[in-house]
Amino acid sequence: MDDAYSVKTTATEVTDAVTGEPEPTTRLMALKDADTFAVSDDFGDMNGGADGLFDQDTRILSRWIMTVGRQRPSRLSAGISKDNVFFICHSTNRPLPPMGKRSTPGGVLHIERRRFVRNRRLFERIRISNHGIEEVWLPLAFDFGADFHDIFQVRGTPRARHGEIAAPVTDGRRVTFAYEGLDGVRRTSCVAFSEPPSRLSGSRAEFVFTLPPGRREDLYVEVGVRPDDTPHEDRFRRCAVDARLAMRARRRRGASLRGPRSPRFNLWLDQSRADVALLTTDLSTGPYPYAGVPWFSTPFGRDGIITAWQMLWLDPSLAKGVLTYLAARQATETSAFQDSQPGKIMHETRQGEMSRLGEVPFGLYYGGVDTTCLFVALAGAYARRTGDLETIRAIWPNLKAAAAWMSDYGDPTGEGLIAYQRAADTGLSNQGWKDSEDSIFHADGRFPKGPIALLEVQGYAFAAWRAMADLSRLIGEEAPAGYLAKAKRMRALVEDRFWIEEEGFYAIALDGDGQACRAIGSNAGHLLFTGLPSKDRAHRVIQRMLGAEFRSGWGLRTLAHGQARFNPMSYHNGSVWPHDTAMGVAGMARYGERDAVAMLLHEIYSAASHFDLRLPELFCGFEREPGEPPIAYPVACMPQAWAAGSVFQMLQAALGLTIDAVDKVVTVDDPILPPGIEQLNLSRLDMAGETVDLAFRRTADGTVVSRRNPERTVKVVNAL
Repeated sequence: MDDAYSVKTTATEVTDAVTGEPEPTTRLMALKDADTFAVSDDFGDMNGGADGLFDQDTRILSRWIMTVGRQRPSRLSAGISKDNVFFICHSTNRPLPPMGKRSTPGGVLHIERRRFVRNRRLFERIRISNHGIEEVWLPLAFDFGADFHDIFQVRGTPRARHGEIAAPVTDGRRVTFAYEGLDGVRRTSCVAFSEPPSRLSGSRAEFVFTLPPGRREDLYVEVGVRPDDTPHEDRFRRCAVDARLAMRARRRRGASLRGPRSPRFNLWLDQSRADVALLTTDLSTGPYPYAGVPWFSTPFGRDGIITAWQMLWLDPSLAKGVLTYLAARQATETSAFQDSQPGKIMHETRQGEMSRLGEVPFGLYYGGVDTTCLFVALAGAYARRTGDLETIRAIWPNLKAAAAWMSDYGDPTGEGLIAYQRAADTGLSNQGWKDSEDSIFHADGRFPKGPIALLEVQGYAFAAWRAMADLSRLIGEEAPAGYLAKAKRMRALVEDRFWIEEEGFYAIALDGDGQACRAIGSNAGHLLFTGLPSKDRAHRVIQRMLGAEFRSGWGLRTLAHGQARFNPMSYHNGSVWPHDTAMGVAGMARYGERDAVAMLLHEIYSAASHFDLRLPELFCGFEREPGEPPIAYPVACMPQAWAAGSVFQMLQAALGLTIDAVDKVVTVDDPILPPGIEQLNLSRLDMAGETVDLAFRRTADGTVVSRRNPERTVKVVNAL
């Protein structure tokens, strides 16, 4: 997302904490609650690399390693619970040091680490059970530390100066760390144990337990931004129940979607819904889906809008929360450092020391050329989906200011196209969703001069102008003719300036000289989503996107095979992003390509099956080979909000479902179910104060839809 401050870490070899010998590379495990998240390896350890416990963009625990008998235990299994609340690791002991004349063999002790994050604290229980026939003398130790690094520092951005870390303070069963930042903020963290260690220093706690046969010992640990009550069993259980109930409430918002005879497909739906719930933080303005863990666990404008749009048909509360939050942070002044102008919608916000000091511009940063257009377009979609004109009236001044930005600042050449050029060297060089520095180029690989007009952004602007016209009518504001004229002009400009007849496709962008960047990329799928292209050109684009250039067998590549700079291992130039495929799928559905929708949905489902049903931010775009899994991108965020939401956007496209609460009509247009799914039930679809339940079923003649509560006043119309 941030090419100016891109991730410098790669998959690394983990070494044994005591011997220094290499161990198998492990997966990163993430937990999140509000603005606090924890990342560890699948032993549960934090090694001071890209992992740790983070609170408000500061790492408050950088090292957390458990050893049993001076060595790492032998891992049996590890994972995250299906509801994303708990990390659990099961392991057993290696041979323990002798006690007297006796030594304990390996495989006698069962060691369970169970943790969760709640209310700015990490809670952990270490449960050790003796399954042997003799008493065990058990040395248990924890090595820990807190470096208070800003998240950008963890990601690889160097700092010339930093604040002062105080000497740790020990207090029986607690260790408190403190850091005085250059921003004048004192940050603290505290590690606390339920039992007093036999030896405690500022970086290590040692315990010795005597465990009779058939007995177990529980040790509770808490790490938070401040000292609190002593950890104990009742407190762990109470907070665990609270965390689970809060997650359940977020997962159950909105409508339910189930395949009655498709247990694995249901597991994918459940995992995706749980990932959206995990990343959603309930702010004072409403729920907001943070972009992803670990690097993007914060509100992003573009990511929040697209995720909310993906989920809009099922759970409109996300869209309301996103619109309200972004409206409250709309720019009111011009700043080159922040890339802001009046009316522009936020790209990213951060809370860490480096952002507060201005070492990076992301404290409140506006360098996204598409977010303002998407904000307006989402507002139009939200109003039609919900009929909630009260919210639209509340943010109407923000919508008008956003539209004014599109005309006054977003169109630097005065031609009617939305374009960008960063105002300061500290900002992002590319400011669309493909924001890595090499993602926009000419057909020969040359980088274009600015200002750059991206193809998909013109589609978002087209949708925004149409939304403003519709919203004006709905709330009785000024006549919408001017907005419709702008939409019409945008369509004409795109068809005239971006279309490449000999390619049967649209250029990825126009450069500062008005020349087309004739690279062939997935950006055209986003244009289809907005409905801008003519039917003839749309079908030509779709046919090319369904060819081998784009289709990897696991979804659509971001760049067509054979283009300059194509690399299936790159971030944006040939990889597969699930949300990007989903936008293209929704665009294809808009032009009636139902079979293609079902096929691509099945491909993405197949990819998810190889990622434990959790779609990553992206994966490599290599061609699918029989019997082989998709190839992971090494530092992809997982979970990622718009990756998790992509399944729901594609399912809406497959079902041909349109919900209009203003006219109280649900339209089903030529539905199709993906291969292997015989039935899909949609329950608790809230619309205009009523609940609609629909059942989609495959028959010999196609997919049919039936209504399970026909007595309601909302109309369900089959477009065929």
